Amino acid sequence: MAYNACNAIILEIDPDLSAAEAHGMATGILCINEHSNSDTWLTELKANSPTTVDADESVLVRLFDETKRLLIEDEFEFDLFLPEDDYDLSDQTEALTNWCRGFLYSMGSVNATTTFSKDALEILRDITEFTKLDTEVEGEEDEAAFVEITEYLRSAVLLLKAELMHNSDEINA
Repeated sequence: MAYNACNAIILEIDPDLSAAEAHGMATGILCINEHSNSDTWLTELKANSPTTVDADESVLVRLFDETKRLLIEDEFEFDLFLPEDDYDLSDQTEALTNWCRGFLYSMGSVNATTTFSKDALEILRDITEFTKLDTEVEGEEDEAAFVEITEYLRSAVLLLKAELMHNSDEINA
């Protein structure tokens, strides 16, 4: 799925959002409840906007469903939805901070009752710190740091999801 196409749709819905932030929101929703459907996410995206056309909505539903599939599978293919490598590193880093904001937003708004473990709280603190990254970056050292952070986030999200699903199973047992 092309970042540019999704980002254009998201910006039409809400000029203050990006596709990265919207994907972070979807990921947070799915970490809390892997059985969620796109309706909750779409409602949140459209909270400050008029309606979207059906074609645009179907693209967003596909993004949500693909994120859900990748999070549920045991293949570890989940990845953050960020601009492609041909974007400037500063734009990619800004998108990364937006992704983290979206993820934290949905974790807080959808998951008000869960008690997090020490490890989960540490992951959430790290993600909070990533919202403060300097977006004026360039060069190989900054690029290596960007790659390291995105890899950490991929793993951290999967660990957090596994813990939340385990806690949910215990509560429902």
